[in-house]
Amino acid sequence: MLGSILLCYQVFCIIVGLFGKPIVFPDSPAKRYAILIAARNEENVIGELIESIKAQEYDQNYIDILVCADNCNDRTAEVSRALGAKVVERFNSQEVGKGYALSYLFENAPNLEQYEAFFVFDADNVLAPNYLLEMNKAFSAGYEVVTSYRNTKNLGDNWVSSGSAIWFARESSQINFTRMKIGGSCQVGGTGFMFSKRIMQRNNGWKHHLLTEDIEFSMDCVLHGDKIGYCGSAVYYDEQPVRFSTSWHQRLRWAKGMLQVFREYGPPLVKQAIRTGEFSALDLMMFTFPWAACYLLRLCIGFLFALWGLVSFYSQAAQLLSMLVTALLSVFALMVLAAITVISQRSKLRATNKQLLSYVISFPIYVVSYMVIATLAIFSKVEWKPIPHGDKAHMV
Repeated sequence: MLGSILLCYQVFCIIVGLFGKPIVFPDSPAKRYAILIAARNEENVIGELIESIKAQEYDQNYIDILVCADNCNDRTAEVSRALGAKVVERFNSQEVGKGYALSYLFENAPNLEQYEAFFVFDADNVLAPNYLLEMNKAFSAGYEVVTSYRNTKNLGDNWVSSGSAIWFARESSQINFTRMKIGGSCQVGGTGFMFSKRIMQRNNGWKHHLLTEDIEFSMDCVLHGDKIGYCGSAVYYDEQPVRFSTSWHQRLRWAKGMLQVFREYGPPLVKQAIRTGEFSALDLMMFTFPWAACYLLRLCIGFLFALWGLVSFYSQAAQLLSMLVTALLSVFALMVLAAITVISQRSKLRATNKQLLSYVISFPIYVVSYMVIATLAIFSKVEWKPIPHGDKAHMV
Protein backbone atom coordinates (compact mmCIF):
# COMPACT_ATOMS: atom_id res chain seq x y z
CA MET A 1 0.00 0.00 0.00
CA LEU A 2 2.69 2.46 1.03
CA GLY A 3 4.77 1.47 -1.98
CA SER A 4 1.85 2.21 -4.28
CA ILE A 5 1.37 5.64 -2.71
CA LEU A 6 5.06 6.48 -3.15
CA LEU A 7 4.97 5.27 -6.76
CA CYS A 8 1.96 7.47 -7.47
CA TYR A 9 3.77 10.43 -5.95
CA GLN A 10 6.78 9.84 -8.21
CA VAL A 11 4.54 9.59 -11.28
CA PHE A 12 2.82 12.80 -10.21
CA CYS A 13 6.22 14.53 -9.98
CA ILE A 14 7.08 13.37 -13.50
CA ILE A 15 3.81 14.71 -14.91
CA VAL A 16 4.17 18.07 -13.15
CA GLY A 17 7.82 18.29 -14.23
CA LEU A 18 6.89 17.66 -17.84
CA PHE A 19 3.81 19.84 -18.14
CA GLY A 20 4.01 22.41 -15.34
CA LYS A 21 4.62 26.02 -16.34
CA PRO A 22 8.06 27.39 -15.37
CA ILE A 23 8.15 29.36 -12.14
CA VAL A 24 9.06 32.99 -12.88
CA PHE A 25 9.98 35.43 -10.12
CA PRO A 26 9.63 39.21 -10.61
CA ASP A 27 12.65 41.47 -10.96
CA SER A 28 14.06 42.86 -7.72
CA PRO A 29 16.70 45.40 -6.63
CA ALA A 30 20.11 43.94 -5.83
CA LYS A 31 20.77 42.79 -2.28
CA ARG A 32 24.08 42.28 -0.53
CA TYR A 33 25.31 38.69 -0.37
CA ALA A 34 28.27 36.72 0.96
CA ILE A 35 29.32 33.72 -1.09
CA LEU A 36 30.77 30.94 1.08
CA ILE A 37 33.16 28.33 -0.28
CA ALA A 38 34.58 25.50 1.84
CA ALA A 39 37.61 24.11 -0.01
CA ARG A 40 40.23 21.49 0.70
CA ASN A 41 43.18 21.34 -1.72
CA GLU A 42 41.24 22.88 -4.60
CA GLU A 43 43.87 25.10 -6.25
CA ASN A 44 43.10 23.55 -9.66
CA VAL A 45 39.39 24.42 -9.73
CA ILE A 46 38.52 27.16 -7.26
CA GLY A 47 39.73 29.85 -9.65
CA GLU A 48 37.13 28.83 -12.23
CA LEU A 49 34.35 29.21 -9.66
CA ILE A 50 35.57 32.62 -8.51
CA GLU A 51 35.89 33.80 -12.10
CA SER A 52 32.32 32.68 -12.83
CA ILE A 53 31.16 34.67 -9.77
CA LYS A 54 33.01 37.76 -10.99
CA ALA A 55 31.41 37.33 -14.43
CA GLN A 56 27.86 37.43 -13.02
CA GLU A 57 25.22 39.73 -14.48
CA TYR A 58 24.90 41.22 -11.00
CA ASP A 59 26.36 44.31 -9.39
CA GLN A 60 29.74 43.18 -8.02
CA ASN A 61 29.55 45.85 -5.32
CA TYR A 62 26.91 43.68 -3.61
CA ILE A 63 29.01 40.47 -3.61
CA ASP A 64 31.80 39.29 -1.30
CA ILE A 65 33.51 35.91 -1.70
CA LEU A 66 34.54 34.20 1.55
CA VAL A 67 36.71 31.07 1.34
CA CYS A 68 37.62 28.63 4.10
CA ALA A 69 40.84 26.89 3.04
CA ASP A 70 40.27 23.83 5.18
CA ASN A 71 43.31 21.69 6.08
CA CYS A 72 44.95 22.59 2.78
CA ASN A 73 48.50 21.71 1.84
CA ASP A 74 48.36 23.32 -1.59
CA ARG A 75 47.83 26.87 -2.92
CA THR A 76 44.05 27.09 -2.47
CA ALA A 77 44.35 30.08 -0.13
CA GLU A 78 46.86 31.92 -2.34
CA VAL A 79 44.85 31.38 -5.54
CA SER A 80 41.66 32.58 -3.84
CA ARG A 81 43.27 35.71 -2.42
CA ALA A 82 44.85 36.55 -5.77
CA LEU A 83 41.37 36.53 -7.32
CA GLY A 84 39.94 38.86 -4.69
CA ALA A 85 38.36 36.44 -2.21
CA LYS A 86 38.56 36.91 1.54
CA VAL A 87 40.22 33.80 2.96
CA VAL A 88 40.39 32.19 6.38
CA GLU A 89 42.59 29.13 6.87
CA ARG A 90 41.62 26.26 9.14
CA PHE A 91 43.74 23.40 10.46
CA ASN A 92 41.86 20.84 12.52
CA SER A 93 42.36 17.10 12.02
CA GLN A 94 39.76 16.13 14.63
CA GLU A 95 36.64 17.91 13.38
CA VAL A 96 36.69 17.04 9.71
CA GLY A 97 34.11 17.85 7.06
CA LYS A 98 32.36 20.60 5.18
CA GLY A 99 30.00 21.41 8.05
CA TYR A 100 32.90 22.20 10.37
CA ALA A 101 34.57 24.32 7.69
CA LEU A 102 31.38 26.37 7.25
CA SER A 103 31.09 26.81 11.02
CA TYR A 104 34.66 28.05 11.19
CA LEU A 105 34.03 30.47 8.34
CA PHE A 106 31.05 31.99 10.14
CA GLU A 107 33.03 32.23 13.37
CA ASN A 108 36.02 33.98 11.81
CA ALA A 109 34.80 36.01 8.83
CA PRO A 110 34.33 39.70 9.73
CA ASN A 111 31.22 41.89 9.48
CA LEU A 112 28.71 39.18 8.59
CA GLU A 113 25.80 41.36 9.71
CA GLN A 114 26.18 43.47 6.57
CA TYR A 115 24.87 40.65 4.35
CA GLU A 116 21.21 39.91 3.75
CA ALA A 117 21.86 36.28 2.84
CA PHE A 118 24.59 33.70 2.28
CA PHE A 119 25.30 31.40 -0.66
CA VAL A 120 27.07 28.05 -0.27
CA PHE A 121 29.12 26.50 -3.08
CA ASP A 122 31.67 23.73 -3.53
CA ALA A 123 34.98 24.78 -5.03
CA ASP A 124 34.47 22.83 -8.26
CA ASN A 125 31.18 24.57 -9.10
CA VAL A 126 30.72 27.00 -11.98
CA LEU A 127 27.77 29.41 -12.18
CA ALA A 128 25.73 30.38 -15.21
CA PRO A 129 26.09 34.16 -15.85
CA ASN A 130 22.56 34.98 -14.61
CA TYR A 131 22.71 32.74 -11.53
CA LEU A 132 22.84 35.41 -8.82
CA LEU A 133 20.34 37.58 -10.68
CA GLU A 134 17.77 34.77 -10.70
CA MET A 135 18.42 33.69 -7.11
CA ASN A 136 18.05 37.29 -5.96
CA LYS A 137 14.57 37.33 -7.49
CA ALA A 138 13.54 34.15 -5.64
CA PHE A 139 14.96 35.43 -2.34
CA SER A 140 13.19 38.76 -2.80
CA ALA A 141 9.93 36.91 -3.45
CA GLY A 142 9.93 35.82 0.19
CA TYR A 143 11.85 32.55 0.33
CA GLU A 144 14.47 32.67 3.08
CA VAL A 145 16.11 29.49 1.79
CA VAL A 146 16.45 28.88 -1.95
CA THR A 147 18.03 26.01 -3.86
CA SER A 148 18.80 25.97 -7.57
CA TYR A 149 19.17 23.75 -10.65
CA ARG A 150 22.09 21.35 -10.23
CA ASN A 151 23.64 20.65 -13.63
CA THR A 152 26.87 18.73 -14.31
CA LYS A 153 30.15 19.68 -15.97
CA ASN A 154 31.14 16.17 -16.95
CA LEU A 155 27.98 14.19 -17.66
CA GLY A 156 29.56 12.83 -20.84
CA ASP A 157 32.65 11.33 -19.17
CA ASN A 158 31.24 7.87 -18.44
CA TRP A 159 28.31 5.95 -16.92
CA VAL A 160 29.37 6.81 -13.36
CA SER A 161 29.34 10.59 -13.79
CA SER A 162 26.20 10.38 -15.92
CA GLY A 163 24.37 8.43 -13.23
CA SER A 164 24.87 11.24 -10.74
CA ALA A 165 24.08 13.86 -13.39
CA ILE A 166 20.75 12.30 -14.37
CA TRP A 167 19.87 11.76 -10.72
CA PHE A 168 20.43 15.42 -9.86
CA ALA A 169 18.72 16.70 -13.01
CA ARG A 170 15.64 14.69 -12.07
CA GLU A 171 15.79 15.89 -8.47
CA SER A 172 15.81 19.51 -9.69
CA SER A 173 13.40 19.40 -12.62
CA GLN A 174 10.85 16.96 -11.19
CA ILE A 175 11.03 16.63 -7.41
CA ASN A 176 11.89 20.17 -6.27
CA PHE A 177 9.91 21.73 -9.10
CA THR A 178 6.80 19.77 -8.08
CA ARG A 179 7.28 20.65 -4.42
CA MET A 180 7.28 24.31 -5.39
CA LYS A 181 4.20 23.91 -7.57
CA ILE A 182 2.15 22.34 -4.79
CA GLY A 183 3.34 24.82 -2.18
CA GLY A 184 5.62 22.42 -0.32
CA SER A 185 9.18 22.77 0.86
CA CYS A 186 12.13 21.70 -1.27
CA GLN A 187 15.47 20.39 -0.05
CA VAL A 188 18.98 21.66 -0.62
CA GLY A 189 21.51 19.37 -2.27
CA GLY A 190 24.93 19.95 -0.80
CA THR A 191 25.77 23.04 -2.79
CA GLY A 192 24.11 25.76 -4.84
CA PHE A 193 21.79 27.20 -2.21
CA MET A 194 21.30 30.34 -0.13
CA PHE A 195 19.79 31.23 3.24
CA SER A 196 18.88 34.49 4.96
CA LYS A 197 20.68 36.42 7.68
CA ARG A 198 17.79 35.66 10.04
CA ILE A 199 18.39 31.92 9.71
CA MET A 200 22.13 32.44 10.13
CA GLN A 201 21.47 34.36 13.35
CA ARG A 202 19.02 31.74 14.62
CA ASN A 203 21.55 28.98 13.99
CA ASN A 204 24.43 31.08 15.32
CA GLY A 205 26.22 30.60 12.00
CA TRP A 206 26.30 26.99 10.79
CA LYS A 207 25.39 24.24 13.27
CA HIS A 208 25.03 21.14 11.06
CA HIS A 209 27.83 18.56 11.21
CA LEU A 210 26.33 15.18 10.28
CA LEU A 211 27.73 13.33 7.26
CA THR A 212 25.01 14.89 5.10
CA GLU A 213 24.94 18.39 6.52
CA ASP A 214 22.81 19.64 3.60
CA ILE A 215 19.93 17.24 4.33
CA GLU A 216 20.26 17.98 8.04
CA PHE A 217 19.95 21.69 7.25
CA SER A 218 16.84 21.03 5.13
CA MET A 219 15.15 19.04 7.92
CA ASP A 220 15.97 21.69 10.49
CA CYS A 221 14.45 24.37 8.27
CA VAL A 222 11.20 22.43 7.88
CA LEU A 223 10.99 21.84 11.63
CA HIS A 224 11.33 25.60 12.13
CA GLY A 225 8.63 26.34 9.56
CA ASP A 226 11.00 27.69 6.90
CA LYS A 227 9.79 26.86 3.39
CA ILE A 228 12.71 26.09 1.06
CA GLY A 229 12.15 27.52 -2.41
CA TYR A 230 13.46 26.31 -5.76
CA CYS A 231 14.73 28.55 -8.56
CA GLY A 232 15.04 26.47 -11.72
CA SER A 233 16.27 29.40 -13.80
CA ALA A 234 19.43 29.64 -11.66
CA VAL A 235 21.80 26.98 -13.01
CA TYR A 236 25.17 25.92 -11.68
CA TYR A 237 27.50 23.15 -12.82
CA ASP A 238 28.99 20.55 -10.49
CA GLU A 239 31.67 17.94 -11.21
CA GLN A 240 30.80 14.30 -10.56
CA PRO A 241 33.16 11.38 -9.81
CA VAL A 242 34.16 9.28 -12.81
CA ARG A 243 35.61 6.32 -10.90
CA PHE A 244 33.13 3.82 -9.52
CA SER A 245 35.21 3.38 -6.35
CA THR A 246 35.10 7.12 -5.70
CA SER A 247 31.37 7.29 -6.37
CA TRP A 248 30.86 4.26 -4.10
CA HIS A 249 32.61 5.93 -1.17
CA GLN A 250 30.79 9.21 -1.75
CA ARG A 251 27.37 7.56 -1.85
CA LEU A 252 28.21 5.36 1.16
CA ARG A 253 28.78 8.56 3.13
CA TRP A 254 25.51 9.97 1.81
CA ALA A 255 23.62 6.79 2.75
CA LYS A 256 25.13 6.73 6.24
CA GLY A 257 24.35 10.42 6.60
CA MET A 258 20.72 9.74 5.66
CA LEU A 259 20.50 7.19 8.47
CA GLN A 260 21.94 9.75 10.89
CA VAL A 261 19.47 12.39 9.76
CA PHE A 262 16.51 10.02 9.98
CA ARG A 263 17.48 8.93 13.48
CA GLU A 264 17.71 12.52 14.69
CA TYR A 265 15.01 14.26 12.66
CA GLY A 266 12.60 11.50 11.60
CA PRO A 267 10.54 11.34 14.84
CA PRO A 268 10.19 15.14 15.18
CA LEU A 269 9.11 15.39 11.54
CA VAL A 270 6.47 12.69 12.05
CA LYS A 271 5.16 14.51 15.12
CA GLN A 272 5.03 17.78 13.19
CA ALA A 273 3.20 16.13 10.28
CA ILE A 274 0.60 14.66 12.67
CA ARG A 275 0.22 17.86 14.68
CA THR A 276 0.00 20.29 11.77
CA GLY A 277 -0.89 18.14 8.78
CA GLU A 278 2.12 19.65 7.01
CA PHE A 279 2.95 17.68 3.86
CA SER A 280 6.57 18.87 3.71
CA ALA A 281 7.39 17.29 7.07
CA LEU A 282 6.05 13.93 5.88
CA ASP A 283 7.62 14.31 2.43
CA LEU A 284 11.15 14.96 3.69
CA MET A 285 10.84 12.31 6.39
CA MET A 286 10.03 9.72 3.73
CA PHE A 287 13.01 10.94 1.71
CA THR A 288 15.38 9.92 4.53
CA PHE A 289 13.48 6.79 5.59
CA PRO A 290 15.79 3.70 5.64
CA TRP A 291 14.00 1.68 2.99
CA ALA A 292 17.00 -0.62 2.50
CA ALA A 293 16.87 -1.60 6.16
CA CYS A 294 13.17 -2.43 5.84
CA TYR A 295 13.72 -4.70 2.84
CA LEU A 296 16.60 -6.43 4.60
CA LEU A 297 14.51 -6.88 7.74
CA ARG A 298 11.68 -8.35 5.65
CA LEU A 299 14.02 -10.97 4.16
CA CYS A 300 15.49 -11.86 7.55
CA ILE A 301 12.08 -12.23 9.20
CA GLY A 302 10.84 -14.39 6.34
CA PHE A 303 13.85 -16.68 6.64
CA LEU A 304 13.49 -16.97 10.44
CA PHE A 305 9.77 -17.68 10.21
CA ALA A 306 10.49 -20.43 7.70
CA LEU A 307 13.28 -21.80 9.90
CA TRP A 308 10.93 -21.91 12.90
CA GLY A 309 8.20 -23.60 10.85
CA LEU A 310 5.79 -20.67 11.06
CA VAL A 311 5.70 -20.41 7.28
CA SER A 312 7.00 -22.66 4.53
CA PHE A 313 10.29 -22.15 2.75
CA TYR A 314 8.28 -22.53 -0.46
CA SER A 315 6.14 -19.49 0.37
CA GLN A 316 9.24 -17.44 1.14
CA ALA A 317 10.91 -18.58 -2.07
CA ALA A 318 7.79 -17.49 -3.95
CA GLN A 319 7.97 -14.11 -2.22
CA LEU A 320 11.64 -13.80 -3.14
CA LEU A 321 10.87 -14.69 -6.75
CA SER A 322 8.14 -12.06 -6.79
CA MET A 323 10.62 -9.51 -5.47
CA LEU A 324 13.11 -10.45 -8.19
CA VAL A 325 10.46 -10.02 -10.89
CA THR A 326 9.58 -6.65 -9.40
CA ALA A 327 13.27 -5.74 -9.43
CA LEU A 328 13.54 -6.60 -13.14
CA LEU A 329 10.50 -4.47 -13.92
CA SER A 330 12.05 -1.70 -11.86
CA VAL A 331 15.16 -1.80 -14.06
CA PHE A 332 13.00 -1.08 -17.08
CA ALA A 333 11.13 1.63 -15.17
CA LEU A 334 14.45 3.28 -14.25
CA MET A 335 15.43 3.37 -17.93
CA VAL A 336 12.12 5.04 -18.73
CA LEU A 337 12.64 7.52 -15.89
CA ALA A 338 16.15 8.34 -17.14
CA ALA A 339 14.86 8.71 -20.70
CA ILE A 340 12.12 11.12 -19.60
CA THR A 341 14.64 13.17 -17.65
CA VAL A 342 17.14 13.26 -20.51
CA ILE A 343 14.54 14.18 -23.14
CA SER A 344 12.88 16.88 -21.04
CA GLN A 345 16.23 18.40 -19.96
CA ARG A 346 18.11 17.87 -23.23
CA SER A 347 18.82 21.56 -23.79
CA LYS A 348 20.65 21.78 -20.45
CA LEU A 349 22.66 18.55 -20.50
CA ARG A 350 26.22 18.58 -21.82
CA ALA A 351 26.49 15.34 -23.79
CA THR A 352 25.87 13.97 -27.28
CA ASN A 353 22.68 12.11 -28.14
CA LYS A 354 24.67 8.88 -28.49
CA GLN A 355 26.15 9.32 -25.02
CA LEU A 356 22.77 10.10 -23.50
CA LEU A 357 21.23 6.97 -25.03
CA SER A 358 23.95 4.76 -23.56
CA TYR A 359 23.64 6.46 -20.18
CA VAL A 360 19.89 5.91 -20.11
CA ILE A 361 20.64 2.20 -20.47
CA SER A 362 23.30 2.25 -17.74
CA PHE A 363 21.30 4.39 -15.30
CA PRO A 364 19.71 1.35 -13.55
CA ILE A 365 23.20 0.08 -12.68
CA TYR A 366 23.90 3.35 -10.88
CA VAL A 367 20.62 3.19 -8.95
CA VAL A 368 20.82 -0.50 -8.08
CA SER A 369 24.37 -0.02 -6.82
CA TYR A 370 22.99 2.78 -4.64
CA MET A 371 20.50 0.31 -3.11
CA VAL A 372 23.37 -2.04 -2.28
CA ILE A 373 25.32 0.86 -0.80
CA ALA A 374 22.34 1.92 1.32
CA THR A 375 22.13 -1.61 2.72
CA LEU A 376 25.85 -1.77 3.53
CA ALA A 377 25.67 1.65 5.17
CA ILE A 378 23.55 0.12 7.93
CA PHE A 379 26.54 -1.92 9.07
CA SER A 380 29.42 0.34 8.02
CA LYS A 381 31.36 2.83 10.07
CA VAL A 382 31.73 5.81 7.77
CA GLU A 383 33.81 8.90 8.34
CA TRP A 384 34.23 11.98 6.19
CA LYS A 385 37.19 11.68 3.83
CA PRO A 386 38.33 13.89 0.94
CA ILE A 387 36.93 12.70 -2.38
CA PRO A 388 39.54 12.81 -5.17
CA HIS A 389 38.67 15.59 -7.57
CA GLY A 390 40.88 15.26 -10.60
CA ASP A 391 44.28 15.04 -8.98
CA LYS A 392 43.11 17.03 -5.95
CA ALA A 393 40.77 16.43 -3.04
CA HIS A 394 37.24 17.76 -3.39
CA MET A 395 35.06 18.37 -0.36
CA VAL A 396 31.76 16.65 -1.12
